[in-house]
Amino acid sequence: MDTHTSKFKFRLGLFITVGLALFIVAIFIIGKQQNLFNPVFKLTTTFYNVSGLQVGSNIRFSGIDVGTVDNIKLINDSTVQVDMLIKKDIQQFIKTDCAAGIGSSGIIGDRILIITQGSDEAPVVKDKQQIVSIEPVETDAIIASLQITAVNAEIISQQLAEIMFNINSGNGTLGRLIQDSTMAKNFDATMLNLRKSSKGLDENMNAAKENFLLKGYFNRKEKAAEKIKEDVQEEKAEQEKQAEEEKADDEKK
Repeated sequence: MDTHTSKFKFRLGLFITVGLALFIVAIFIIGKQQNLFNPVFKLTTTFYNVSGLQVGSNIRFSGIDVGTVDNIKLINDSTVQVDMLIKKDIQQFIKTDCAAGIGSSGIIGDRILIITQGSDEAPVVKDKQQIVSIEPVETDAIIASLQITAVNAEIISQQLAEIMFNINSGNGTLGRLIQDSTMAKNFDATMLNLRKSSKGLDENMNAAKENFLLKGYFNRKEKAAEKIKEDVQEEKAEQEKQAEEEKADDEKK
């Protein structure tokens, strides 16, 4: 094969040109994602567990990608430091009381770092400043909690089914009351006696009011109630009068 022909040289040059173009485009895309060509500032935070967060993961603020995770470093057995690179033009919106949390880009998507919004009164963060963090909720913990809830629901369902079976079978007080007609009639008779007793008590109270010895007591009670009612009405009338006088003074002014 002749490597010095013009056709071969043209193909070789075209291949190198296309390769360089693809390389430059790839560098540009990666650099844009990693904020290599944009002015950035640095923030840090610490977590007990980063829950699968990785270097290069996106950072979101108000639902917008504003940076990437620059470094993840284990400080000790209970602290993981996360360094963030964030676009410089976003710094004015991030306050010192903002917090960093770990979330997902979807239901089962990649882990991302989320910065919450701060208050208007708080000052703007400075370069290399540390902000507080919110520990992520582990998926395994959620699944374990759901499993416990499902087991408890199954136990409750079984207990309710057993109670309804006993009631339908006439077992227990409630079951006998529903299924046993004699007991139901006794219950109705008891309620009727209670209503009669209540009626008799009202009649006795009315008779006591007519009794000569107790009549004075009930009269004093009625007078006291009437006096309280009159006092309330007088106070209400006085308040209305004062309100009308104040209104009249305001109109004169």
